[in-house]
Parts: sequence; structure tokens; C-alpha cells
Amino acid sequence: MVMNASPSDGRVLQGLWDYVREGHEDILLSPYLAACYALLTHMLLCAPFFALDALCAVSPRVRSWRICARSEAPPSLRRWTDCLCRLLLRYVGVVLPVTALFHRLRSPVLPDAAPSCWQLFVDVFGCFLLFDTLFFLWHFCLHRFPWLYRNVHQLHHQHRIPFALAAQDASSVELLSLMLLSLSCAWALGCHPLSEAVFHFLNSWLAVEDHCGYDLPWALDKLLPGLGGAPFHQAHHIFHQGNYAPYFTHWDRLCGTECTSVLYSHPD
Repeated sequence: MVMNASPSDGRVLQGLWDYVREGHEDILLSPYLAACYALLTHMLLCAPFFALDALCAVSPRVRSWRICARSEAPPSLRRWTDCLCRLLLRYVGVVLPVTALFHRLRSPVLPDAAPSCWQLFVDVFGCFLLFDTLFFLWHFCLHRFPWLYRNVHQLHHQHRIPFALAAQDASSVELLSLMLLSLSCAWALGCHPLSEAVFHFLNSWLAVEDHCGYDLPWALDKLLPGLGGAPFHQAHHIFHQGNYAPYFTHWDRLCGTECTSVLYSHPD
């Protein structure tokens, strides 16, 4: 999907790309970059929701944003730390070595030119559409085949009411499959490395936002049509069916798997 950008088209991002490349090619081409970037980005993006969970007990405003506020308290510090430990073990033990092997098979190169702003948008949007489609199919299979559910996906559903860090709290097989799926989407579409980095960052943000447990007034689903948001995905965790797509809602609507049950129980 990468098109040759003229110097004028790419000048907005060229300075940024030159700065990133200068003296950092070894890091950018490291086989461990993808896993480290995914883990650190996930933890960084979860930090604001850790603060929200802490404030929820003392702030009626924050509590009013929480989905199913009466039926479920925000996660405790113990749940956060246990989840973080599981996540670190799976990344170190499985995700890091396998994604490093995948990286070596790809043999990526760093182009001299940055993408234009339009090309970056096309790359990122294309990755989201492809990832959303493939995730929907994989997620649907995880629920429809009992063996797959028990051995791959059930661990993620230990969180009936999810929280931000739990977006990646899954079995090693599932966590690795989603990591490789996102990497493969960018590879299949021939994305520029800068576009790929933006896609992975936004992909992490949307996953965290979907699992955060809050229906925030500034959430992306309030700004962009077609996104399900946290209420859409929390319905899936509560009812264990429907709403299989990670971000957009069109596949669930087309396939008749959309769950529109009301989840809210805000305090008076």
C-alpha cells in the first residue's frame, strides 16, 4: 500500500522520520522492538485508567462514567498487580522470542523517505479495516469452537467486567496470535514503518479504551462513527457472545451478532 511520496508531499513528516532514523537504525531494526513497543505502549496507555480507578471511590463524577457502577467495584490494586505480573511473564516467555523470529523472517528495511500525511492515513486506516475483519473472524471462532474457547480464549473472560490492563490479559497463544495478526496486517499492506508505529499505538489505545470499564464523554467512539467503544465490548464480556469485532460495529451488524443490551447502572 506504500506509494512513493514526493519531497513536497512528505515534508511534514520527513523531519520527524529523519530524527527517528538518525543514530537509531539498530533499535528500529531490532527483532525485539515490536514486543517491547507493544508492552510499553500498553502500560503507558493504561496509566490514566489506573488513576481513574483510584479516583472512582471518592469522585461521584468519575463513578458516573463507570459502566455497571452499582454491580461492580473498580479493580483493586491487587488485581492490577496480578494482571501485570501475568502479562510480563507471557511477554518474556512467549511473545518476545516468537515476534523476534517473525521479525527476522520479514527482513524489514528502513526507507529514506517519510510517507505523506495522506499516505500515513491510508496505511493506518487500511490496517484497522483489515485487522478488524481478521480479528472478528478469529474471535468468532474462539467462541464457536469449544476446544478453542477452553484452551485459548477462556482466560481472557475471567474478567466479567474488564479493566484497562486486562485488554492483554489473555493466554499466551491468544496474546501471541493478536500480536502477529497486527504485525501481519501492516506487513501485508506494505506500510511504511512510521505508519506501522502509528497503527500499533492507536491499536493499543483502542484496545485499552474498549476494556477500561468507563463510558467516557471524550472516548473515540463518541467522536468517530462506526466505533463500538467500551459499552460495546463490555457487553461481550458480560454476555460472552456477540460484539466479536474489536473496534468497528459493521461486521456484527452484517452478521447478526450485534448485542445492544443496555449495560448502564449508574448511581443516582
